[in-house]
Amino acid sequence: MDAVNDAANHTAESVPGPPSTGSVPTDRAPRMNPGSRLYPRVTSFRSRRGALTATQQQSWARMWPTIGREVADEPLDATAWFGREAPLVIEIGCGTGTATAAMAQAEPHLNVIGIEVYRPGLAQLVQRIEREKIDNIRLLRGDAVDVLENMIAAGSLTGVRVFFPDPWPKARHHKRRLLQPATFALIADRLKPGGVLHVATDHADYAEHIAAVGAEEQLLKGMNEAAGGVSAEHRDTAPIGFERPVTKFEGKAHRAGSAITELIWGKIE
Repeated sequence: MDAVNDAANHTAESVPGPPSTGSVPTDRAPRMNPGSRLYPRVTSFRSRRGALTATQQQSWARMWPTIGREVADEPLDATAWFGREAPLVIEIGCGTGTATAAMAQAEPHLNVIGIEVYRPGLAQLVQRIEREKIDNIRLLRGDAVDVLENMIAAGSLTGVRVFFPDPWPKARHHKRRLLQPATFALIADRLKPGGVLHVATDHADYAEHIAAVGAEEQLLKGMNEAAGGVSAEHRDTAPIGFERPVTKFEGKAHRAGSAITELIWGKIE
């Protein structure tokens, strides 16, 4: 795929949150439980404010009531929302959404939900959805872990994509990283057998952390070399594509000499 605008979610502002309270539960089959948090954690982002342009506001007013929702503590009926039964994929931290849009257009047989906290970024994606008449994308504004905990049923996702999550590079902030053992367990539970988790990062230390944590999740197996598998054995049979658009952010990372690590797992069938 050609280069697209930056949709990386670690460009969003991040600020330290309060210390984590409670321990990670050991239950291997988490259930939706509205109003409670299965995995106490610190917040890894700040919901930034930003003004929309007049044209963005107009597009938002036309489209958001149909394609967008705020994150809520209630189960999501994706079939009713999309108006069709189709494999469901979520992208955590879709940013301005140009990568989201390109992948949805390349895979029209999938229902795609982008999750993002930054409204101006979502507004850019809303405009593109309207302009290009992309009918297989829906958007949720809010915390992705809340979505996984309270809105997504166990064994219902065909894919989860997490591209360039905030690496929180300082050691004292590592606990704020999104991809911790508890989040891996939650994602694995929400995936269908054979479903795919695709992660990309340009931060070498975070890549090592993600690979180590993913290797410990018993419900997942590596599907590419970075995750301990062989991509050639899975690329043609996986339920979602392994190809990912190159964002402008990623192009900058390449020019700066930063390696991009792709990690892909599948849920054991």
